[in-house]
Amino acid sequence: MAEEIAAAVAEATAALEQKDYQTAAQIFVEVLQADRENAAALAGLAKCQIETGDLQNAKATLALVPPAKKSDPAVKSAEAALDLALNPVDLSEAAQLQKAVDMDPDDFQARVDLAVALNGTGDRTSATDHLIYVIKKKRDWNEEAARKQLVKFFEAWGPKDEFTLAGRRKLSTVL
Repeated sequence: MAEEIAAAVAEATAALEQKDYQTAAQIFVEVLQADRENAAALAGLAKCQIETGDLQNAKATLALVPPAKKSDPAVKSAEAALDLALNPVDLSEAAQLQKAVDMDPDDFQARVDLAVALNGTGDRTSATDHLIYVIKKKRDWNEEAARKQLVKFFEAWGPKDEFTLAGRRKLSTVL
């Protein structure tokens, strides 16, 4: 039974990565019918809901995660993705922030805000690079706000995401 559940979760996760949210959600629901406390299935279902804009159900799904499984990496990733989705970025600010950074490359607050805006547009590479700049220049600025934001991105993107892997390499080079 455990092997079948693991195989189903892997299949659903693959569908999620292929952006086939309907298939992924359907499989995650089937897994949860067999094991309602499966953290990977709950997190996966929540990610499907986030990707399709169903944030209230994503929140409700994550609330079903048992306390003992709250630290599961898949759950952390889904929670971070939900947090980013619940706090949308005003994209009109991106141009203003870019001007502020162009005028003063060491305006760290503008850089961090620009990184968040760029992530909101899907430009993960630039978002990472702006945060790495701040970390490289003044790591302890604002209680390590740039590093904390970057880690939040990594959690939201997932541990195997290509941008997470590239960003972690950049971060380890700087540190």
